[in-house]
Amino acid sequence: LPAGGPSLRLCSTRVAQEDINKPVIDRIIRVDHAGEYGANRIYAGQMAVLGRSSVGPIIQQMWNQEKDHLKKFDELIVAYRVRPTVLLPFWNVAGFVLGAGTALLGKKGAMACTVAVEESISQHYNNQIRTLVEEDPEKYKELLQVIKQFRDDEQEHHDIGLEHDAEATPAYSVLKTAIQLGCKAAIYLSERI
Repeated sequence: LPAGGPSLRLCSTRVAQEDINKPVIDRIIRVDHAGEYGANRIYAGQMAVLGRSSVGPIIQQMWNQEKDHLKKFDELIVAYRVRPTVLLPFWNVAGFVLGAGTALLGKKGAMACTVAVEESISQHYNNQIRTLVEEDPEKYKELLQVIKQFRDDEQEHHDIGLEHDAEATPAYSVLKTAIQLGCKAAIYLSERI
């Protein structure tokens, strides 16, 4: 996270459970943890293929932010006592394969993957922000702050992908649509399983 930005640390390792809508918060934290885990694996796959290329430092920079996101959701899983999705081993493999596979298409392919995933995640985070605001923006102030910051980071990654010729990938719209359908399925499953 940027230096001087808002602190996203919890004051304690536990959150008062009686004051929250536990099913909603469990679903949000479970899926966001899974999504950040999957994003880490995508960037790991991209770095395995393109880490020493001219785009390697850019991918590494985005991956570093995703590592911070995952660390925060690791903390939130404990603080809110949320069971992680049982699909993490699958997302481990699927994320890496998606990252490496699109990176094998070259820099543009990796960036097309980044645009598709980050657009999906930004929209997903926006939906969660709306849900928490409807629930009680003051009660969920800290969680809203985290999700808004991470949404902004994901949008920045999306924009970086566009700046690095993602749309010039052969069959870009087909690739983007396929990846986004996979993201929607992963979100749906990770919220529930």
